[in-house]
Amino acid sequence: MSEVKIIEFEEGWNFMQMGITKLKKILEGEELCFSSQEYMMLYTTIFNMCTQNKPPPNDYSQHLYDKYREAFVEYINYTVLPSLRERHNEFILREIVKRWANHKIMIRWLSRFFHYLERFFIARRSLPGLDEVGLMCFRDLVYEELKGKARDAVIVLIDKEREGEQIDRGLLKNVLDIFVGIGMGKMEYYENDFEDAMLKHTAAYYSRKASSWIVEDSCPDYIKIRVSHYLHVVSETKLLEKVQNESLVVYTNQLLEKEHSGCRVLLRDDKAEDLSRMYRLFHRIHKGLEPVSNMFKQHVVAEGMVLVQQAEDTTHSKSETPFFVRKLIELYDKYMAYVTNCFSINSLFHKALKEAFEVFCNKIVSGFSSAELLASYCDNILKKGGSEQLSDDAIEETLDKVVKLLSYINDKDLFAEFCRKKLSRRLLFDKSANDEHERLILTKLKQHCGGQFTSKMEGMVTDLTLARENQNNFQEYLSNNPSPSPGIDLTVTVLTSGFWPSYKSCDLSLPVEMAKCVQVFTEFYQTKTKHRKLTWIYSLGTCNGNGKFDSKTIELILGTYQAAVLLLFNSSDRLSYSEIKSQLNLADDDLIRLLQSLSCAKYKILIKEPSNTTVSSSDHFEFNSKFTDRMRRIRVPLPPVDERKKVVEDVGKERRYAIDACIVRIMKSRKVLPHQQLVAECVEQLSSMFKPDLKAIKKQMEDVITRDYMERDQENPNFVQVFSLNQ
Repeated sequence: MSEVKIIEFEEGWNFMQMGITKLKKILEGEELCFSSQEYMMLYTTIFNMCTQNKPPPNDYSQHLYDKYREAFVEYINYTVLPSLRERHNEFILREIVKRWANHKIMIRWLSRFFHYLERFFIARRSLPGLDEVGLMCFRDLVYEELKGKARDAVIVLIDKEREGEQIDRGLLKNVLDIFVGIGMGKMEYYENDFEDAMLKHTAAYYSRKASSWIVEDSCPDYIKIRVSHYLHVVSETKLLEKVQNESLVVYTNQLLEKEHSGCRVLLRDDKAEDLSRMYRLFHRIHKGLEPVSNMFKQHVVAEGMVLVQQAEDTTHSKSETPFFVRKLIELYDKYMAYVTNCFSINSLFHKALKEAFEVFCNKIVSGFSSAELLASYCDNILKKGGSEQLSDDAIEETLDKVVKLLSYINDKDLFAEFCRKKLSRRLLFDKSANDEHERLILTKLKQHCGGQFTSKMEGMVTDLTLARENQNNFQEYLSNNPSPSPGIDLTVTVLTSGFWPSYKSCDLSLPVEMAKCVQVFTEFYQTKTKHRKLTWIYSLGTCNGNGKFDSKTIELILGTYQAAVLLLFNSSDRLSYSEIKSQLNLADDDLIRLLQSLSCAKYKILIKEPSNTTVSSSDHFEFNSKFTDRMRRIRVPLPPVDERKKVVEDVGKERRYAIDACIVRIMKSRKVLPHQQLVAECVEQLSSMFKPDLKAIKKQMEDVITRDYMERDQENPNFVQVFSLNQ
């Protein structure tokens, strides 16, 4: 076999230079691309010059590696840089994009010609690869010289677009790709040489623009502005932060306080769409929603206080109190819709709405607490003939909203007691419009406030069912035992005292007819149980009696006390005040109310001497046989008694018991606590039912110490607030 001809370096490189020269002409558009034969000859030349090992000096790998770099340097210095240095502004950007594209083509072809170096020589010496060498040449010679001019030209174009001019976004993207590509996988060149300057310029630009926008534009127009997306993805967050800081954060207060288009104006004018846009914008900013939610809270508080004032101006009696609750529900519906639709159910706005409602929902309106007003509103919905005439679906929806309003009221225990009082009257006097609705409100309250909240009211409803069964058993007892008949149609409702509100009880000396009824029922009840004691609440009783007047007989619907008074006149034509008092064993307050209802009110069943409108201990009374009325059946009302004071007193007692129990429960668990911490834990545990008064807590703490449930810690004389439980 003939020996392979050794290629001298000068000979081989002259041949390679012809190929490189053609490549340069191809890049300048002066020649066509390489043929396959030309490519193979160039590749083979490099291959042979690197593999001819004998003699050793004929391996030209290092020389070729150096020449590879020189080829780029020569082309850049003599062709690329001169063409770039004579251009400016947008034209330099177009030229640099073109030269960058050509340079990458040159790298691709030359790295294919010199590929053998990449595979063996470069790998063994751990030298920079061919692609890297080509990129470093462009970076060191072109990029470093022209990066400033290119960056400034890019920023000029960005400003033009911000001002509304049309620009070549593709050109911008291609230029910025050079800043990214020159880093060969790292973003330091893009960030240091372009992004930093761009962000500073952006901050300055939006600072200038925002100062004029805030004066010229309304808040809704201001927040419609959009940032164009033409930068690398890593810049998006940083750019947005700059824009937000300069155009929003700096001017947050001015934007929200604008006279004709700020947040308060949008709320006042119900601009839901603009409020939604404002929310979407400000929620991007760290703590940006806090001032918006504060304004929302202030606005709702102001609206609520207007309702309170309107209610003060128009509400003069309990019959008119539903106005305030109806308006509260409307206000809740309106602003809950804002929280849901405009503010995406954000917790900040939920909290703002809650805190706002807590302000005016705990105001005293015309002498009534919101707890009582809410209970009265429920009573109007649930009782027969109430002022709130609603469909079944509307009743359910309204009760649901009432329960939600309850969460804003501090005195939930007061609401529960008023509800229990009103429920008792509906149940005992058959005033309840619908049993299903009664169970519905109890279910909703139980779900919202817990089983303890409704346990007594649920017991009341159950009691009525058992009472009906008991009455049926009583009727059966009478039919089977005719001898103990009371002689009067008697219905007795037996209740469990623990479930029902406390009622005033007195040792009324009943007339014979009534006393017999009590005796008969007591004998019946003793046949059922020996361990329960009946306490008769005559103030809740109702009697239907016939008044035999000269003109006609009229059926009278009376209270038990009223009936007892009138029955005395079956055996006496005339009685003095003192005689009635001694026979019935009534207190003066009760007797005066009774006699006023029978002799001084609309229906004068009794004639009083002297004939005036006040009852005194020297008065005398006789049956008015001349009384007449166009009706054959009339109800003789008693003067109303304000039970509110008693309800408040009962709740006050229950609160003292609750505070006592809470203190003991905490101390059993914690053993030793500082005074202030014990108070704080009591407030936290009790606040679900009522807002405890700190003085009341401290008073009960002293009471618990007095009763030896706990004592002051003797080992810490300088820390007197510490308490410990007696062992």
